[in-house]
Amino acid sequence: MQQGVNIGERWIQHLRRNRISTTCLACSWCHERPVFRRDDTYWEHVVQKHSDQLPAEEEERERLKPKLLAEAQVQRQNDDVLPTSSSSVAVAFNTQSTTSNTSLNFNSSLKPQLALRDGPPVGTLVGTPEIDTLNLGGTSGGPAMKDVQTVQTSQLHSRKRNADSISDGEPKSPSTKARDSPTPSSPRRSKSRPLSGIAHSKSERPHASGKLWNPDQDSPAARTPIDPSNIATVQRSRMKAGQQNSRIQFQQQSTLSPRKLSAAHLSNVSTPFSPTVISPQMSTSLKGQYDMIPQPETRPISQDQLVAEVKGIYAGLVMVEAKCIEVDGKQAALSKPDHRTQPKLNNEQWQALIALHRTLLHEHHDFFLASQHPSASPALRGLASKYAMPARMWRHGIHSFLELLRHRLPESLDHMLFFIYLAYSMMALLYETVPAFEDTWIECLGDLGRYRMAIEDDDIRDREVWTGVARHWYSKASDRAPTTGRLYHHLAILARPNAIQQLFYYSKSLCVKVPFISARESIMTLFEPLLNTEGTHNQYRLSPLDTAFVTAHGILFTRTQTERFDAVAKEFLEMLDSHIGRVTRKFMEQGPQIAISNCVQLLDFASKENKVMKAMSTSSDTDEDISMDETSADNHFDKANYLFNATFSIVLQRIGDPNVLPFIHVTLAFMLRMASFPGAMSFLDDSLPWTLLAATLNTLLGAYKTPIRLESNTFPVPEKETPKPFPDDYALRGLLYVEDYFPADWFATEAVDEDEKTYEPASINDHRRERILWLAIQIARAGKWLIYDADNMKFTVS
Repeated sequence: MQQGVNIGERWIQHLRRNRISTTCLACSWCHERPVFRRDDTYWEHVVQKHSDQLPAEEEERERLKPKLLAEAQVQRQNDDVLPTSSSSVAVAFNTQSTTSNTSLNFNSSLKPQLALRDGPPVGTLVGTPEIDTLNLGGTSGGPAMKDVQTVQTSQLHSRKRNADSISDGEPKSPSTKARDSPTPSSPRRSKSRPLSGIAHSKSERPHASGKLWNPDQDSPAARTPIDPSNIATVQRSRMKAGQQNSRIQFQQQSTLSPRKLSAAHLSNVSTPFSPTVISPQMSTSLKGQYDMIPQPETRPISQDQLVAEVKGIYAGLVMVEAKCIEVDGKQAALSKPDHRTQPKLNNEQWQALIALHRTLLHEHHDFFLASQHPSASPALRGLASKYAMPARMWRHGIHSFLELLRHRLPESLDHMLFFIYLAYSMMALLYETVPAFEDTWIECLGDLGRYRMAIEDDDIRDREVWTGVARHWYSKASDRAPTTGRLYHHLAILARPNAIQQLFYYSKSLCVKVPFISARESIMTLFEPLLNTEGTHNQYRLSPLDTAFVTAHGILFTRTQTERFDAVAKEFLEMLDSHIGRVTRKFMEQGPQIAISNCVQLLDFASKENKVMKAMSTSSDTDEDISMDETSADNHFDKANYLFNATFSIVLQRIGDPNVLPFIHVTLAFMLRMASFPGAMSFLDDSLPWTLLAATLNTLLGAYKTPIRLESNTFPVPEKETPKPFPDDYALRGLLYVEDYFPADWFATEAVDEDEKTYEPASINDHRRERILWLAIQIARAGKWLIYDADNMKFTVS
């Protein structure tokens, strides 16, 4: 046993003789910060790895070597007497004693620029001349030093293992660090102890010294003021940010107080310090000092700054806009068919044009963001509307260039695709960020989708996708502006090849409060192929019923080939009944479209020369004079009236068929409006199928049990369900003759997809029957054409 003790003492003496006992060298140039125990090993590493940082001459290197060695030295307490874990780690520069001094002396010889470039070396503390000493524990004779004797025996085996596993210049691996953990005899924090910020008792138990501690005999060790950077929890929270915040921390250190500066430097120490007891006063100060700021403070922009910003943006915008107008005008002139030579643009020229228009779009985006800023004044917000900025953006930034690209197809196809995607993304961004002009952005997105659909000839699936995209935006826009005919015109173009739906949208675009007059020209693209006697309409693959119906309307609209009307109308009427029986539920969508087209045709597409329109716009005192002035030679009105009544009669004959209820509902809504104008109704009442209508109404009335709701003047709303418009309500919405039909909030829900509009739950037919009966009773009250017997609940004809 005695021999074993002598061997241990000799081993310790051997390590002390053959090692630089208190000094190691850390390379500040390496990112890993390797630590070396010998000067020659460190210098060999510097020459091999960092020769580019050293002078070329050997004499200069030898002169610089002592300085570099001094800067790389890391002074530590002796490893032979202290554990290498977080229990009692202390690091110092230029200390003379390793056993008696427990303070950390900071040496200012380490250059700050090294810390700026690479950060402090591992195991070092970077200090400033203002900081001399930071005391971490008690005096040399205190309880902390008494534990050293207890630890020595266990550390002998740990050092022997580490001596074999760690070579000079090799950083410790995670497994090595695990082996260097403190032995059970070293002071450790219990997991049940609070980490920080908890008040402890006044008598703190010192470290174990081989005897039990008696609070009556032993007094707690005197403690110096605690630096918060030495607390383990603070160290752990800071080390997580580590390398990401190293540069920011260094920049902030120049403005910190001496104590805060030492705390910032201590956060870079790789080995965590032992936990230290925190007093209540220190806990309160730490809580206020280390509170996280949830969001950086921002300085509000003043009105003058905002106005100056808008003025600057607008000045640049006008310059780019003028250039776009000039370039597009010149290129458009060269693209005219009568121009002899049409020079082709190369790829670089197209790219330059795209970049120019992209710049204009970005300038507009900046202008909208600045002028619509939350802190902007009402006058500043109104600038975009005052100077028509959305319209200018579309006209000069997008539309003119798209037309230029369209006229240069097919060589401009790739550039046109790229620009469409670019403009679409910009409009989508404005739709999200500038809601003040949401209606404009929605329509522009629909226009861009229609351009993309129009140029797609190769892939039918892509064409259908972009058709759906454009239809989605136009439907959304029409829901927000149901009396704008332009939007229905765009939907008519997208409805191809559904001819009946096309005719419906074209008719609606001309019979709203804000009609789109250009639709009278666009509708000819639907009529001309069918009116062509060469029979080229076969290329559209229309069904016979669709062909006959649209052709009849084309004859009435153009007032040409009138001799064909009777035959074409007869062909349509003969096929209608069988068509309804064949398509079944599909006629619930087609029926309202056919009925509305017939109603608009009666009004001659809302022409001011139509006698029904004149009667609706003239006071009741002059109705007789108007009817006397009209002659029976008006063949157009007679043919339109015949088509309207004959179609209505065939539908009414399908008693008990729920698929015809939307058609009846739409037609009765038109008749109710006409009934409010006796002069207008006088042109229609004699030819209407009142008898068939009464029979159909009596069939519907037989299953109805609550006549009180029907006889009310209030619009019938479902009692037990959430009110939801019918699909045929959306078809009627916006037309001139239903302005006062629906309640004000009937279409309050704007976010309705196209699929939701056409969806019909099981209960909708019951509500539709109720609506039809309510309309019929209102018509009966308006005149003598139809009579309703409330006692017997029956409709009759006078």
